[in-house]
Amino acid sequence: MPSLTEWKVPLAVQPRAEEYGFDLERALSAVVGLHSIIPTDAFTADTLGTERAGNGVLIGEGLVLTIGYLITEAETVWLHLGDGRVVEGHALGFDFETGFGLVQALGRIDLQPLPIGSSGTVKPGDRVVLGGVGGRTRSLAGRIAARQEFAGYWEYLLDEALFTYPAHPNWGGTGLISEGGELIGIGSLQLERERAGRAEHLNMVVPIDLLKPVLEDLRKFGRVNKPARPWLGMYSHEIENRIVVVGIADKGPAARAEFRVGDVVLAVNGDKVSTQAGFYRKLWALGPAGVDVPLTLYREGDTFDVEVKSSDRARFLKAPRLH
Repeated sequence: MPSLTEWKVPLAVQPRAEEYGFDLERALSAVVGLHSIIPTDAFTADTLGTERAGNGVLIGEGLVLTIGYLITEAETVWLHLGDGRVVEGHALGFDFETGFGLVQALGRIDLQPLPIGSSGTVKPGDRVVLGGVGGRTRSLAGRIAARQEFAGYWEYLLDEALFTYPAHPNWGGTGLISEGGELIGIGSLQLERERAGRAEHLNMVVPIDLLKPVLEDLRKFGRVNKPARPWLGMYSHEIENRIVVVGIADKGPAARAEFRVGDVVLAVNGDKVSTQAGFYRKLWALGPAGVDVPLTLYREGDTFDVEVKSSDRARFLKAPRLH
């Protein structure tokens, strides 16, 4: 993991303690660095890498909230505190629907957790801090740019994600802190949008209100205790109102059904789809993982129907191990 001193957020966008009504230094001390090691034969090793680094936020006694892709299939997790100390952690679990991941520190972290707030009342224009490990110089003073639906190519959908600007350069697992000093989201992605004729980078943040219904299940079971959604193992993009296959997970349902990159999904169970979000909602409405999924595809001038046996994505992944 890179040293904390190797980079800094530009001074102009660093948060200043005097501009906030809470103890900024104490709040940012709850943000830790996260470094995970993943086996080379893990299902996600090729797409997400075997070494992953980002941030997490202390939300309870040794309990660290992060973004799930950082710890998916991790066999080793290290937590890097802002003062240079390192504590081993255990990946408790992650939630495919929200994207949250949870880590339990295996050593003592004598820091005050960041209180969990509510993301439901946040509105565009509100001032926020996007906290990275290392304190103020690795954190960013920003604002809420938007709250809107987000569909990811990896069969992921949030009804209302938070978007912030300017973008944090080390966004994975950052803590989104409200004007009241409470945690209101966890950083997930960096995206680009056109504004006033030029490109502007944003961070997509998972709202903290999505954590409350799943937190106890993640702590106890490592996943949410309800039937899993059907998963196809298919990466897609919405291009000119068409759902185009841009990648296929090795050995997943779509691969077994001999899908090809470039295929276009026209309908789910006879219902036409033209948006990624619409595609996912119709897919998930068919039933739990394992349900047969009737699709209509377009390929090289031909339109045809195919039935795919869906799977539970978790069955393809290595479970967390406690050493």
